[in-house]
Amino acid sequence: MDGRLRRFLVLGLDGGTFDLLDPLLEAGELPFLRSLVRRGVRAPLRSVYPAKTIPAWYSFATGRDPGELGIFGFAEPGEAPGDSRLVESFRPTEAFWDRLSRRGVKVGVLNFPVATAYPLHGFILPGMLSASSPTFPRGLRNEVEAELGTSYPGELRPFREEDRDAWVAEATAAVERRAQAAAALASRHAPGFLFALFRETDRVQHQLWRELDRPVAQVPADLRAFWRAIDTSCRKVDEAFRSGGEPAVTLVISDHGHGAIRSDFLTNRWLAQEKLLFFDRPRELSVRNALSRLFLAVQRLPLGERVSRRIADKLRDRRYEPLARLMGGASFEATTPRIDWKRTVAYSYPVPEGIYLNPFNPELTGARRDAILSEIRERLERYPEAHIEVLPPREIYRGHKLERAPSLLIRVDRMATEPRMDFSYQEPLIRDRPTFFYGTGTHRMNGIFIGAGGGITPGAQLGDLNLLDVGPTILRAMGFEPSTAIGGTSFADRLGLVA
Repeated sequence: MDGRLRRFLVLGLDGGTFDLLDPLLEAGELPFLRSLVRRGVRAPLRSVYPAKTIPAWYSFATGRDPGELGIFGFAEPGEAPGDSRLVESFRPTEAFWDRLSRRGVKVGVLNFPVATAYPLHGFILPGMLSASSPTFPRGLRNEVEAELGTSYPGELRPFREEDRDAWVAEATAAVERRAQAAAALASRHAPGFLFALFRETDRVQHQLWRELDRPVAQVPADLRAFWRAIDTSCRKVDEAFRSGGEPAVTLVISDHGHGAIRSDFLTNRWLAQEKLLFFDRPRELSVRNALSRLFLAVQRLPLGERVSRRIADKLRDRRYEPLARLMGGASFEATTPRIDWKRTVAYSYPVPEGIYLNPFNPELTGARRDAILSEIRERLERYPEAHIEVLPPREIYRGHKLERAPSLLIRVDRMATEPRMDFSYQEPLIRDRPTFFYGTGTHRMNGIFIGAGGGITPGAQLGDLNLLDVGPTILRAMGFEPSTAIGGTSFADRLGLVA
């Protein structure tokens, strides 16, 4: 390198996985991403646990694991039983782009999941948590929407089976508009670092994994078009970013991977069966239990799944709210008034992978708490119908900012079984799961890392990489030593980006 600052573009494909990308790459559906792989490097990128969008992207930004951030999901416990609040930001912890900003590098951040932007040397257009989140600078949204001639896309609306084709079309259009905005800002502002996130990949995979996880020729045409739009969008943003000057590195990463859901584990139902969670009015659930058995039975009949999907779509319609309350009255929030909080020992809410000891039970003192946690762990680990790993937060995190952490975390069937917090079915483990409510895909630990340009050694063998280490790698490759405020460890040397 001749002394000019190496610039970095990071394109985030939320939930991106080589399990889907590799067949599409081989089939020639993704020419830009294939060109990056051929002239650069690729490797699995290990996520944090829980491998969810908020804790994962926040860990990427800060190099801190969830235990250091005190962030374990989309929401954190509130002050009352069954109460929660959305996580709004990783701050006051510092992102690696904050360090770049202080050192005079202009940075740009698009669609990152924070509720409110904050001042830095550059711009932030938040995403995900609010369609109208304040930007920095304040007029940035108006600038982007003037470029687009329409609104900047927010989160996709909830999926409905009867609107499947229109929903996929909306996802594809959102990707294209997001790329147009990112390219315009890259050209106009020439940032030295730019992050742009495409959230639509995760949403589409959640709902339509079963349609995507086929030989490429059998994948529906509109889903192949969606992935081609992702590829074209990455190329457009890359070209606009490189117009601001070389040398430039392009990274394509994901916060976690994705895979098929095989079954559901209803943690609170298990806790109730184990007499660790109690209802003070258990008979009120009897109608819901009968309906849940009927609903599961219907989908096994000829044409039953189609009928079930139509019913599920109706339940999402506000006009059918009374029926939805009856059918959906087994959500944890709706069931909260029926729980005997003085007797209940443990529950799962608001992090689905988590089990919390009940702070509202006056008899749960220190020694008893430890004994109960040991007992819960032992029972789960010998659960006969599924492989359940029990992960105490203090054993899996470097940090111990655990005031709002679950007491235990669980991982079921290597994440092919999804933990759920509701009481929708009588049995804890649903192997013949109804796909119409919850989609067919869920998260996995391994995401993607693809990198090329700016001096990256083509074909370098990287081994498995860690999401927490990407930020320190960028800092090191741009000539800045990561500070103690940034966690993680640089692998810039393995990329060939440091002497």
